[in-house]
Amino acid sequence: MSLPHIGIVSPEFPPDIGGVENYAYGYVQALVTLGYPVTVFTIAHPSGEVTMPGVSIRPVLKLRRALDRNVIDEPSIDAWHAMNATYAWIAEDCSKPVVVSVHGNDFIGPYCPVLSPALYRFGPLWRWEKPLRALEKHFDNFWKQKTALRLQGWLAEADLIMTNSLYTEKVLLEKMPSCKGKTRPALVGLDSFFLEVDIDRSAQPGPVRLISITRLAEPRKNIHKVLEALAKLKHDHAFHYTVIGEGYAKQELEELAMKLGLTDRVDFTGSLPRPSLRAKLVESDLFILTASVLPTSHEGFGLVYLEAAACGVPSLAVEQAGAAEAVLPGISGFFIPDAQTDAITDALRDFMSGKQTFSSQQCRQFARQFSWLSVVEKAIPIYNQAQIQGR
Repeated sequence: MSLPHIGIVSPEFPPDIGGVENYAYGYVQALVTLGYPVTVFTIAHPSGEVTMPGVSIRPVLKLRRALDRNVIDEPSIDAWHAMNATYAWIAEDCSKPVVVSVHGNDFIGPYCPVLSPALYRFGPLWRWEKPLRALEKHFDNFWKQKTALRLQGWLAEADLIMTNSLYTEKVLLEKMPSCKGKTRPALVGLDSFFLEVDIDRSAQPGPVRLISITRLAEPRKNIHKVLEALAKLKHDHAFHYTVIGEGYAKQELEELAMKLGLTDRVDFTGSLPRPSLRAKLVESDLFILTASVLPTSHEGFGLVYLEAAACGVPSLAVEQAGAAEAVLPGISGFFIPDAQTDAITDALRDFMSGKQTFSSQQCRQFARQFSWLSVVEKAIPIYNQAQIQGR
């Protein structure tokens, strides 16, 4: 008996860059490895679509339920998988098995639906986060209450809801108790690309090499607090800090670094292609992402912590939300209780003075536990219902 044909619905997909994009790409690769026929339904990208051996990419999504309903009429698809809560309505409209992956922010703080589709034509929505969030304040109570009710109804119709962490599962069930019995934490997988590199961690002279990789569009990522902490340490420790990422806050952060007298100690590289990003990680000593938890946004898991560990680099994180599942203290990094500047300062001082030490091989060993194949295996029983039930 042939394996069921899986339809992946993901407006966020490469060549765009982001967490959900990476999640969808890695998940599809694992499905193909297991022999499943896969078709990806996504938006049209100005630079063209990626090519994946064994995968059909169809750039047909319009980001409107009324316009995208025809997608699920595709007769060749045996089971559907929506890669974020936005397309959970498929479970309400479709008689075939449906799996929905949720990541946290897709059901905690959805964007205003009027502007989102139009802005998507100009790139991922995070590029427009500041004006979108400002506009949402005018519709806050009305839109969030309406959206929560609709999402709760859609998700309750799904055959399976895969959460990217135990924390995300907990938050989802607190906000949408009707989803109880439907959820299964599947965490995330690590792209083997980050493990396919030789690591030489022999002691090298020079400053301690610090790095952050994040969207510079969310104050909760606290890059500004890292800069403030480093300003307190600049006279006592030699270091160099690299910040990789784009976003509306990039210029503000560059100006803050200049104001704090860190211009010659900090580089803002913007976005980098994956080989260059990996190279920057490999040559670093500590990865820093001390994100806060907000009512409308949190770190559902934190795949980037695993990517750092795969390159032999420990992480400094806040022991909150999904980050607490992505870092193993004492092995792949260490935690601070909150993202206050003093706590970051103390942690960085301990690391740069040698009070906190880590093994690059133990970091890599921890990262190897996270496999996309193990994530996909959580959904296989649902996919196979298409054969058992003949739906």
